Amino acid sequence: MTPAEQSVLDRIDEELLVRLTCQLLQATGQNPPGGEAATVAVLAAAGRDLGLDVVTSTVEPGRDNLSITLAGGNGPGLLILGHTDVVPVGDGWTVDPYGGVVKDGRIYGRGASDMKGGLAAALVAMAALRGAGLSGPVELAAVVDEEETGKGIRSYVARGPRAFAGCVTAEPTDLQTIIAARGDSYLRVAIHGRACHAGNPDDGANAIYGAAAVVAEIERLHTSLAADPHPLLGPATWSVGQINGGTGGSIVPAECVIVADRRLLPGESPAAVLSDLRARVAALRLEDRGLSVDLDMPMEMPAFETPADADLVRVVEAARVDAGGPDVPLAGWTAACDGGYVARDLAVPVVVLGPGSVTAQAHRADESVPIADLLTATRTYTLTALRLLN
Repeated sequence: MTPAEQSVLDRIDEELLVRLTCQLLQATGQNPPGGEAATVAVLAAAGRDLGLDVVTSTVEPGRDNLSITLAGGNGPGLLILGHTDVVPVGDGWTVDPYGGVVKDGRIYGRGASDMKGGLAAALVAMAALRGAGLSGPVELAAVVDEEETGKGIRSYVARGPRAFAGCVTAEPTDLQTIIAARGDSYLRVAIHGRACHAGNPDDGANAIYGAAAVVAEIERLHTSLAADPHPLLGPATWSVGQINGGTGGSIVPAECVIVADRRLLPGESPAAVLSDLRARVAALRLEDRGLSVDLDMPMEMPAFETPADADLVRVVEAARVDAGGPDVPLAGWTAACDGGYVARDLAVPVVVLGPGSVTAQAHRADESVPIADLLTATRTYTLTALRLLN
């Protein structure tokens, strides 16, 4: 590490980092229903207080994407990507989920790991980088709706290409550099039948029986995918997560709806997955039972993979090590994130790296993030910008 880099790291404000993380946790932002506005307001105010350029763009009423930019030269910039929504609080908390409680070196609250800690670390890094003479800008894009259908990131990439040398998605990775992540899609299969009295079931068309045939086909598909794993991500997967149908035990059900999760590998087309399932459901010939089917994909999030020898990976990994990160290898991530859209639609190389743990903390009661992780992430983002935009 050079003396010039150390002088920038010395400007990282730990007190601001902790305070901002707590303020973000004290704001709401549960999704559903999509209450990100309070979090956006806190983050925007902090950006303005730090003298950064703050721009909001409306995705839908009451839900704004936020871009905070540190100006640099005219060269390609660094994108730090995050989201402002959190999953619902749920039960089992022993601390106030919106308290921003600091205890034993950790900060507690819904979104501490996923991913308000990452947002705070990115913004504090940008504050430390002011006046560093970067060759391009640093932008923090904080988008809505990551936890549900990706409306925020789809709106962001729809603005068209921008000159970025790379993107760091600040999701919780236990400070490990993630160079590949599975994508995700939800498929909804609605089976329509004909109701009748259960005393004469053959007078109707049982939608639940049709749904059972579809579920069995999805299970077969899941098993078949295990034979072709990705070296970092394992195989693509299917999982039926919801099934709803029928109105009573004595009525042959006229409707049944299945919602399935299909995890995607790099290079897989969500449209091709949808088309394949349509063909397989058609082959079940449910119409012979008097049934019809509607099938759609209400959510898709692409996978990505960045080569291990890419400039972005090399710079981020060296920055992470120099910042005091753990001794862990480059890895893949079985979770999905908005970074896949940036890789696919903007053709920008992507890694995922952030404070906290997606497996041990995210989406759980008493979610928390270590302050030490926040500091290491802030130092990593700072060094990444200094070295990538040099």
